[in-house]
Amino acid sequence: MTWRDAGAPAVHAVLDKAAHENFPVAPRFLPRAWREDLTAVYGCVRLVDDIGDGELAPGGRDAAALGVEPGRAADRAALLDAFEADLRRAFRAAGAAGTGRASADRDFPEGPRHPLLRALVPTVRRRGLTPDPFLALVEANRRDQRVHRYGTWEELLGYCALSANPVGRIVLAVTGTTTPERVRRSDAVCTALQVIEHLQDVAEDLARQDRIYLPAEDLERFRVTESDLAAPTANASVRALVAYQARRAQELLNEGVPLVASLPGVPKLLVAGFTGGGRAALRAVRSARYDVLAGTPRPTRAGVLRETATVLGQAR
Repeated sequence: MTWRDAGAPAVHAVLDKAAHENFPVAPRFLPRAWREDLTAVYGCVRLVDDIGDGELAPGGRDAAALGVEPGRAADRAALLDAFEADLRRAFRAAGAAGTGRASADRDFPEGPRHPLLRALVPTVRRRGLTPDPFLALVEANRRDQRVHRYGTWEELLGYCALSANPVGRIVLAVTGTTTPERVRRSDAVCTALQVIEHLQDVAEDLARQDRIYLPAEDLERFRVTESDLAAPTANASVRALVAYQARRAQELLNEGVPLVASLPGVPKLLVAGFTGGGRAALRAVRSARYDVLAGTPRPTRAGVLRETATVLGQAR
C-alpha cells in the first residue's frame, strides 16, 4: 500500500496541510518513489501532531481507525498511546514482510489499523527506517500535554530535539544520505524551523493550546508578560523578544548551507528547499516588523523559491 491507496479522506487531509508548511514536503522534482515515501512519512508526522494539538478531523474517524472507543475520541493521551501501538504494528509488519513471513504469522498477528500507518509500511521496508525518530515525535506530543511553558533556551532546545530533529533524520534516511556530520547539521536546521514556527504561531499557541514556546528567562529579560502575548498587536518589548529569537533561529539555520553543500544531486535540492523555506519564513517575520500577534506571517511561494535558489548558490 502507498499513501495513494490509503483512502481519499485521509490522503486529501494530509496533502491539504502539506501545502501550508513553510517548505515543500515532497516537491515534484523528486523521483516518484521518494515523493511517495516522504508523503507517507509526512502523513504519520502530521497525524501525531494533530493528535497532540487536538486538531483531528471531526467525527472521530481517526480515533476509530486507531481502535480508540468513541467515548475517548477526544482523549489525547489515549490517542497517542493508540498511535504508538499502531506505529509499532507498522514496524513489525514491515519486518515481517522484509523476511518473507506472512502478516498472519503468530508473531505478527495484525498490521497497523490506521490507513496512514499502513501506508508507512512499504516506506519503512524500502528505506530501512527505525522506529526511534517516530517514537521521539510521539514523546514530544506527550510532553505538550504536560508542559506548557519552558524556562530556558536549553529546555526549549531539548523539546525541539524530540519534536523537530527526528524529522530531518528521517529525511536523511529516506534519501540514503545519513552521516554523523549531516545529522548534526540537520538537527540544527530542524530546530531552527521549529523555533521559527513557534514565532509564527505565538498567538495561536497561547489562545488555542495555552502554550508558550518563548523561554520564560527571555520573557523576563525583555519585560514581556503573558498578557502582552495575548494582546491583538505586539508592543515594542514583544517585538524585541521576537527579533531576538529570530536571530537565534537564523544562527541555527546557517548550518543549512554547509549541509546542502555536502549532499549529492536531488537530496541537495530537497534540503535546500527546507532551508530556503525557513529563510523565507524568517523574512516574513521581519517584514511584519516582528509583530507576530496581529497575524501569522507566512512566506510566499515566490519567496521560498528565491531563498532556495540563494541557498543553492551559496552551497556551491
